[in-house]
Amino acid sequence: MPLQFNPVKLFAGTGTKELAKRIAEQYGKPLGDVTLNKFSDGEFQPSYDETVRGCDVFIIQSTYQPSDNLMELLLMVDAAKRASAHYITAVVPYYGLARQDRKDKPRVAIGAKLVANLLKSAGIHRIMTMDLHAAQIQGFFDIPVDHLDGSVIFVPYIKSLGLENLIIASPDMGGSYRARTFAKFFNAEVVICDKRRKRANEIESMSIIGDVVGQDVVLIDDICDTAGTLAKAAALIMEKGANSVRAVCTHPVLSGKAYETIENSMLTELIVTDTIPLKQESAKIRVLTTAPLFAKAIANVNEHGSISDLFNV
Repeated sequence: MPLQFNPVKLFAGTGTKELAKRIAEQYGKPLGDVTLNKFSDGEFQPSYDETVRGCDVFIIQSTYQPSDNLMELLLMVDAAKRASAHYITAVVPYYGLARQDRKDKPRVAIGAKLVANLLKSAGIHRIMTMDLHAAQIQGFFDIPVDHLDGSVIFVPYIKSLGLENLIIASPDMGGSYRARTFAKFFNAEVVICDKRRKRANEIESMSIIGDVVGQDVVLIDDICDTAGTLAKAAALIMEKGANSVRAVCTHPVLSGKAYETIENSMLTELIVTDTIPLKQESAKIRVLTTAPLFAKAIANVNEHGSISDLFNV
């Protein structure tokens, strides 16, 4: 007997509407209709304008700041559950609070785990995301997690640049595994920027472990927040004799003076994805879309296909 597939419906949260439109276009199905009702005190209530009974519902929303984006996603999940959706997948291109994945000092929260608990309690059956700050966050969920890899998008672009003396760099010790994984695609060496912080978003000192003389350096990271680390690393790398330095960051958080910092930095370009919409244009920032990858992942989930096939570069 052939497999029976439930009807698929895609919905977008307000924080990720443009990416959701691109995903729906790639998938070949229009976004469903949903209304966000707002009260004068700032409270809001999403409501579906079409039936979702018996459907496989995919709710697309990145949970970057403000926290309204997370709350909206939770309410949309709850509404779909109460409307008798058959299967609910939260498509969270950028999983916010992922940097709070452990207790790194006394009396702090583990925000990444709390968000996992909230999503599960709201009623999701599955979560789909990309380049978590720490891969072990998948273990915070007791449901299937589709953790997509941004290298599928970045590697072809970097190959197209034709850099003859390519070397991969990690902006800190914690990202060395990500950099080494990336370097395997190019059979390239890895250098590491060893940094010490005074406090969050403030670097005390940095040094380079490895030789970058005459090299075209590509820094690899998952999140670009204030861009201070990347700017400092780029300046130090160029000071050490590199030909050029670029940065690849999946999630362009870009808070504070990040755009100004990037423009004034030694970076040739910052290559990001559209998991978070840019707040402004920049000649140094190149955006690569994740829409085809997420659309294919949604299709594979609905058709009981392989997700691991999407990791092939």
